[in-house]
Amino acid sequence: MEQWLQNYDPLHNPILSTIIAALPIVILLGSIALLRIRIHLAAVAGLAVALVIALVAYRMPARAALPTMFYGAAYDLFPIGWIILNLIFLYQLTVKPGLFEALRGSLSR
Repeated sequence: MEQWLQNYDPLHNPILSTIIAALPIVILLGSIALLRIRIHLAAVAGLAVALVIALVAYRMPARAALPTMFYGAAYDLFPIGWIILNLIFLYQLTVKPGLFEALRGSLSR
C-alpha cells in the first residue's frame, strides 16, 4: 500500500480548512436537530460527507479511505452497542418487574 501523508491545510487557508473538516459534524448534528432525521441515517450522512471530504479535499487515496471508514464505523459501534446492552439489562431488572418506582424513590431521596 502506498504511503499517504495528511495535509492539515488542504485548502491553503486555515479557516476554510477548519470549516471543511468540521462539515461532517455539522451535517450530523444539523440533520438530527434541524431536519429531524433519524439518528442512524444522520450518522450515515455524516459518514458519507466525511468520506467525500477525505477523497476530494484531502486527496486521500480510496484504497486507504474505504478501510479507514469501515474501521471507524466498527470502532464506534462497540461502545454504542455496550450502552444499549446495559440499557436492556436495566430495563429487564427494573421496569419489566415493576421495580422502577422503588428505584426512582430511592434515588430521589
